[in-house]
Amino acid sequence: MNRRQRLWVLLLGLAGVAALLVAAAFRLPTFGSDFHPYGDRAVHEALARHTANAIAAVNFDQRAFDTLGEESILFGAVLGTVVLLRQARDEHQVTPAPARVSAPVRRYALVLLPLTLVTGLYIVAHGQLTPGGGFQGGVVAATALHLLYIAVDYRALERIRPLGLFEVGDAVGEAAYLITGAAGLLAGTAYLTNALPLGTLDSLASGGTVPLLNAAIGMEVACAVVVLLARFLDQAVEIEEEGDRS
Repeated sequence: MNRRQRLWVLLLGLAGVAALLVAAAFRLPTFGSDFHPYGDRAVHEALARHTANAIAAVNFDQRAFDTLGEESILFGAVLGTVVLLRQARDEHQVTPAPARVSAPVRRYALVLLPLTLVTGLYIVAHGQLTPGGGFQGGVVAATALHLLYIAVDYRALERIRPLGLFEVGDAVGEAAYLITGAAGLLAGTAYLTNALPLGTLDSLASGGTVPLLNAAIGMEVACAVVVLLARFLDQAVEIEEEGDRS
């Protein structure tokens, strides 16, 4: 297939997608109307599964397969980053020089570090009850650790960031989601079916598999962000090429 033929195939595909989107747009409820078929169904199913946060119910119950794909994309990105940014033969590890940080920045960053960490863990733990969840809380928790880099220096961050442990945590979070999905198979239903006891609405133990999948996402996202930032920071702060040493 030559370049001209590939272009025609692409244009035909784009035209087909555009036609479907236009046809779907004409079927959407009018803005501001009281008719919300998709929202009403999502909320109904969320309450039926004792999940107060309808968005969490959509992410970890109604379309849990899609969320598994999103988590796997992040896991693959971390794996690729670890492989591509590993130390090469012509690179050498150097000790980063201590950085001077102004007193106000140091003070407020150190105060915010524990607050940010607790906030991130709270968002993960209450993902099935209130807005937020594993994706958001995981990013907040990972950001908390890097406040030490802002408040002190890179060496201080390294002391509280055992990178190997976070790499294992990333893999464990991915595996936990996969294994939790097998609960449906053990119950005689489909994979990732919400087959665990639903608990009491508005309690931490409510939602069946939703809080478990949410926690797995939180762990995977937090560890993934830490590993990603660590690899890029290593390149910028710790590793230099042979030519840079002369």
